[in-house]
Parts: sequence; structure tokens; C-alpha cells
Amino acid sequence: MSRKPAKKAAKKAAKKTAKKPARIAAKAIAKKIAKKAKPVRAAAAPRRLGGSDLSWNFKLIAHDTLAGFGGMGEGMAVQVAKDGRRILWLAHESAPKNFTAVDVSDPRKPKVVVQTELPQSHMRSNSLEITGDVMAVAYQTQQTGQVPAGFELFDISKPDNPKSISFTDCSGAHSRGVHQLWFCDGEYVHLASGAPDFKPTHELDDQFYRIFDVRNPSKPHEVGRWWLPGTREGDNEPPPERHKKPALDKGFRAHNTNVYPERPDRCYLGYIDGGMFVMDISDKAHPKPLCRWDNSPPYTGFTHTVLPLFERNLLVVTDESTNNNAEDWPKLVWLLDLRDEKHPVPISTCPLPPVDAFSSRGGRFGAHNIHENTPSPHCWHSDQIVIGTFFNGGLRAYDISNAYQPKEVAAFVPPAPALSPVGAIQLNDVFVDEREIVYTVDRFTGGLYILEMDF
Repeated sequence: MSRKPAKKAAKKAAKKTAKKPARIAAKAIAKKIAKKAKPVRAAAAPRRLGGSDLSWNFKLIAHDTLAGFGGMGEGMAVQVAKDGRRILWLAHESAPKNFTAVDVSDPRKPKVVVQTELPQSHMRSNSLEITGDVMAVAYQTQQTGQVPAGFELFDISKPDNPKSISFTDCSGAHSRGVHQLWFCDGEYVHLASGAPDFKPTHELDDQFYRIFDVRNPSKPHEVGRWWLPGTREGDNEPPPERHKKPALDKGFRAHNTNVYPERPDRCYLGYIDGGMFVMDISDKAHPKPLCRWDNSPPYTGFTHTVLPLFERNLLVVTDESTNNNAEDWPKLVWLLDLRDEKHPVPISTCPLPPVDAFSSRGGRFGAHNIHENTPSPHCWHSDQIVIGTFFNGGLRAYDISNAYQPKEVAAFVPPAPALSPVGAIQLNDVFVDEREIVYTVDRFTGGLYILEMDF
């Protein structure tokens, strides 16, 4: 069945709420969409369109190379400012830029509002999140011991002039700082981070799960932490057995740290070579694992994201491809049955094109980020559709209404961006706003691609 009724409902709702404040209008539209949206039942055949290697049920409506600094990380969030502008905030993959703000009020005419600089060339700001007019940004260094490393809170009430509220130092002799963060309730920041007082048993195991109270944003303080037993010097447990070296040993450390309002007592934790954990954080001072699922070996590690679909008792779990030329294939999107929270069971994977079609295109091919249903009034939510980035495999959408048989329903693979060091697109992250506008970014030089969904 088509999703057209949902789009008509959204337009009708928008007219009714045109005179209301932007935040109220967005919530009304999102509710209308949620009531009307149906899972995809059929899809047209793939087709090639204007300058794109492949466009199938995604329509490219704008492309912006972001003033020549188009190497983007995996931090994307939308703010509707007090003046009504819709601002897309983007984290960069590497120096010299820190973050970029883009006015996407008219998604066909994006405009860069501000770009900020990192203080040191050895830093990256790979991750960011927003609650209201406060933005949290992660800082990771190339090597342990370098500074600054940690996270920073910004006042973005005036998007053209973001102002620092506080910086939290997470640097140390064995720390590279913060790789990823989650900040969606205005009260706590959940981090994949090192710490000055944490000495790992292996240099690759330097980042673990930390929780910071930021209810006073000028003075964040740590309230809890958890690491995989055996990965810290002094643990009673032995260190975990390493994955195959060197290509597949990526570390037993935290990556995504997702927490949702439906279950504020749970963290859905991706732990790279350690698999995934559902954490009980009802006592934030003492997080504890409720279950663990690890597909590697026999697969090749790097569990990245854990997305819960609460009403369906499902988890969507992604691997990350980290090696060029598909040397770590397969890297997949998995669906897990979570009816019994302590015993997750894998029931399917989202299908990908044959590896032979992409392995030699350049760069990485395989799963990475997915749209995460972040708890924001400006975020599109679905438990029927999974949208993810697959590096040179582009952007893919899957109908998971039948969780045992996911079906690909859309794809977008743009041509290689100019000056790409790998000679291919490397789509890195994706975010969908409540208008059903899709934003995706290239890892190296391509910048921002804005699309509509035609399904």
C-alpha cells in the first residue's frame, strides 16, 4: 500500500496548524503521520536518474558540499529556532571543522548558517545531539593523551552564533575522549568515552559507557559508568579473547548509547567487538547488563547501533563496515526478537545487493548508521521502515512490517563526489525529519544530500 495518504494527512495538518508556534505545529503533523502511515507493500523497479548511479523511490531535491568542507561524521539533528527557521546541525568527520548548521526551512534551497573550527587538528567532533536549544558535541583525539578531549555543551538559541556553555574534560594518558554521545532528555548525556582514571587492558578498549548529569549545564558531572569486565586493569575477570588480527580487531569498547523515553531505565548499548547489551540504568550509579547478544565470531565484529522498536518487541542492530573493499564482509542490519528481554533472538537480516557489485567500487561497503527514531518533535518515527547508510552502497530503505522477511523498498547511490580519496560515495549517516525529508551525508567530500521518499 502507498504512503501517499500519510503525506496528504501531513499537508492537511500543516494548514490547520500554520498559525501555531513551530514546535506545536511539528507535533501535530507528526501525530497525523503516525496515525495514517502504512507499511510499504509494493515498490517500483530501480531506475537511474539525473547524475545518480541509482535512484529508486528516493528523489534527490538538493545537494550541498558545505562550502567545500563536505567530510561529515555521524551526528545529525534538527532544531526549529525561535525565529521559525529549521536548522540541521551536522558533525564533521575530521578537522578542521567542528560542526556546521544548515537552514533547511526550504529543503530544496539549503543554506549554510555557520561553520565552526576545531581548536586542534588532531581532534574530531564525530557526534552531536540536541535537546531544545542546547547541543552536546563529542570530541575525540587521534591518540591517547592528546587534548582537548571530552564533550561540550552549546547554547544554540541563536543558530548563527552558538555559544559554549561548558566543556567536560575526558582526556587522560589512556583516553582519546568521547566518540559518541546521546542527549535527548535535557537531563543526562550518555557517552562512549575514555576517562583519566581508566587504564584498559588493551589499547583498543579505551572507551566505555559513562553517564553525565547535565541538569545544570554549566557544571556537568558523572553519575555512573560501566565497562565490559576484563577490559580494565585490575578487573577480576580475564581480558576478552581478541578478534582476528589485525584487520578485525577493533576493540571491546562502547559505541552507541541509546536511551528512549519509552524506557528511561534502559540503555541500548552497542559495544563494537563485544556485541550489544540491554542495560538496566534504573540506578544510574550502577548500570548493569540484562542481556548480551554477540554475533562475532563467526561474523566480523563491530556492533554499532541498537534501535528498540518498543511496540513490536524488536531490536534493530547494525554492524559497521570498517575495512575497504569489503574485506570485513558481511556487515549487516539484524532484526532481533526481544519478547523475552533477557534472551534476544536473531530472526532476520535486511537484504543487501551482492557484495561483488560493490566490493571493488572504492572505500567501504556494508552497514553503518540507521535513522534512530530520536525522541524529538522534529524527527520522523517508524517501526515499519528502517533507513540506513551503507557507504558505497548508498542509502537503503527496508519494509520490516514482516520482521521475518524484510524487503528492500528504496535505494539511492549518488556518483563519486569530486576529490573523494576512495573514488566512490561513502554515505555515513542519515536523519529523517517529521516532514519526511531525508538528509544523508558523505564521509569525505560529498557533503549533504537532501531527498524525498517516494514510497
